[in-house]
Amino acid sequence: MDAKGYYLMGEAEIEKVKLLPAKPRLLMHSCCGPCNSFPIEHLSPYFQLTLYFNNHNIYPYEEFVRRFEELKRYVEVFEKENDVKIELILPKYKDETFDKVLASRKDDREGQQRCKMCYSMRMQEAFKYAAAHDFDYMTTVMTISRQKDSVAINTIAERLQPQFPKVKYLYSNFKKNKGMDRSVQLSKIHNMYRQTYCGCIYSFEDMKNRKGIKEE
Repeated sequence: MDAKGYYLMGEAEIEKVKLLPAKPRLLMHSCCGPCNSFPIEHLSPYFQLTLYFNNHNIYPYEEFVRRFEELKRYVEVFEKENDVKIELILPKYKDETFDKVLASRKDDREGQQRCKMCYSMRMQEAFKYAAAHDFDYMTTVMTISRQKDSVAINTIAERLQPQFPKVKYLYSNFKKNKGMDRSVQLSKIHNMYRQTYCGCIYSFEDMKNRKGIKEE
């Protein structure tokens, strides 16, 4: 299926949810504040959202904390502005575990197999949490990024879904229908920190090389 097809599947599911007497519970794999901005705005009217910040790939730890704190700040503002409650869950940071797995593809360029391995590990962990805590739906904000292949992300979810039959995956392409433009707008309105690399140590090193940053 192409990107438009996954987008239409997700929007059709939202139309069904609108008819329900109560909001279903949705666990959303969440990374930084900017990537969450539009998805939260788009989904909160129809779902009871819980954000799951399982981003063990982010290096160094200080960057992990900075992105989490920025997301937390945005959520607090959004809750006040929209009179909603959004839970934010922070699992234990396991960067070394991810590095060991991703090291076999350390020379990949961004968007290649290493990234897909990373998407898959984090999405599987989110699925497991959603299943263990009786969530109705699970999704990820990663499809909003212009640097990430929404087809690859949704295909991974499609492959994982049968392992978790009680949790329905909400397909998406959040960058569609000007979602990415809205994300940029919200980021500017709320003066959000926007990182300059995806997250893992390999994208961090690539960013330093591109900027000509040398170790002291």
